[in-house]
This record gives sequence, C-alpha cells and structure tokens, in this order.
Amino acid sequence: MIRLANMGDAKAIQKLVNSYAKQGEMLQLSLNEIYEKIFEFAVWEEHERIIGCCALHPAWEDLAEIRSLAVDSSSHKKGVGKALVEYCLNRALEFGITNIFALTYKPEFFKKLGFDEISKDLLPKKIWSDCLKCPMFPDCDEIAMMRKFDETSK
Repeated sequence: MIRLANMGDAKAIQKLVNSYAKQGEMLQLSLNEIYEKIFEFAVWEEHERIIGCCALHPAWEDLAEIRSLAVDSSSHKKGVGKALVEYCLNRALEFGITNIFALTYKPEFFKKLGFDEISKDLLPKKIWSDCLKCPMFPDCDEIAMMRKFDETSK
C-alpha cells in the first residue's frame, strides 16, 4: 500500500536510499535530511515493512523533481517503483505542478512512464544545490528526464 511517509518511516527510508547510494546510483541521505523533507516522501508499506520510497521535491512554481526512488531488491519487477512514481505525479498535479523531472541512471524506466530525455541545461541552476555533495559533481553522468502535463491534466 502506498501512503505518505511519517516521521517513523525515516530510518527505513534512509536504509533503502543509502543501499543504492553505496552502489553509486543515488545520493546518500542523512537522517536529518530525511526528517527535514519527510513531507515530500511517499512509501510503499507491506506487512508493516517499508519496501519502497519516492520523493516529490518542488523546485519552482511549476517544476518538481522525482527523487530518492528506491525499492528493496526483493521487490524489484513487481510494479512498486512505477506505482510510487505515478503516486508522486498525481500529487504534483494536485499542487498544480505540470513539469516533473528526474535525474537518473535508468532512463528506460522513466521513458515507460511518459518521461522524455532532455538536456540538463534546460533545468534551472537552483536544482543543482544537492549535487554539490555528489562525488560526480560537476561531471554529472545522470540523464535528465522530463514529463510535461498540459492544463487539462489538472
């Protein structure tokens, strides 16, 4: 079941995200960072265990980022990641956000969800503040993906 995260989920979110961070697939998050951004997270809970998480991070008036998408390896290929992204896309639309982007090493996953590859130069410089802690900065090799909704999608 997908639901909005609560404070009690922070350690499970950190464990999921940081398991991918250790593999160089996403940025590591401290517990403090998760607590500060807990309202951005959705989680998939199964049998009282968090098996997936995804955050929707507002970046500007009509722009938000899908970030920290992580699914426990035992639950891969079961639609958990797709469902979490779709949940966050619907939340974005509820807030009137029509441009949603992701920085990813898995562009094929996002293409299946209606995202298109874009140049990172099209994103506002403001979004790069989190990248300063990345070991790949400034030579980012992630791929920028964008999904745009029109006014009728709201």
